[in-house]
Amino acid sequence: MAGSSAVLEDGSLLSRLDRQLLKLEQFFALISGLAVFSLMFLAAYSVGGRKFFASPLAGYVDWIEALMPLIAFMGIAYVQRDGSHIRMDMVIGKLSGRVLWAAELLSVVLILLLMIALVMGSWAHFERSFDCARPLCSRDSSIDIGIPIWPSKLIVPVAFSVLCLRLMIQVWGYGRALVLGLESPVAVPLVQSIEEQALAEADQLGGHDNG
Repeated sequence: MAGSSAVLEDGSLLSRLDRQLLKLEQFFALISGLAVFSLMFLAAYSVGGRKFFASPLAGYVDWIEALMPLIAFMGIAYVQRDGSHIRMDMVIGKLSGRVLWAAELLSVVLILLLMIALVMGSWAHFERSFDCARPLCSRDSSIDIGIPIWPSKLIVPVAFSVLCLRLMIQVWGYGRALVLGLESPVAVPLVQSIEEQALAEADQLGGHDNG
């Protein structure tokens, strides 16, 4: 089991691809976390400037709008990998065997189709904003201080593309489990009972204590 998440690993090609993609997902999640930290710093700077110097941060709302795609989308593939994204565990947890894998496969395929459509739509939205014939390659900008909007728009299809890669791996994992009738497939989030979750958390804490 990988860390505290219910994702098994082995030496198969599928599992190696899963681990390689996880590195990119962790990097994106780190960027998202740094964006959250930056937002807190900007808020403190703006409030402090207003209180002590009567001069809040110029374009505070513009900077928030620019950071929101980083916060909202960059970590989405990471949480999809270990099943901590929105899931119907109360329903899925009642299933087992090939019925479970078929239900998981269907849901992941539907999500993948939706995400492919969103990648195409968000990329078209970015293209409408990007034009290197204009200053800062931007056809539009924020209202207050004129920050170019296209970088924020580009983040969306990039993050969604990584999510599509994650979903493709999960389609492979669930499809393989369905065909072969596997009990514990690799590279997909496995439903855990409350007891299993508690044991996993205890193992993780015990590992940290021993380290």
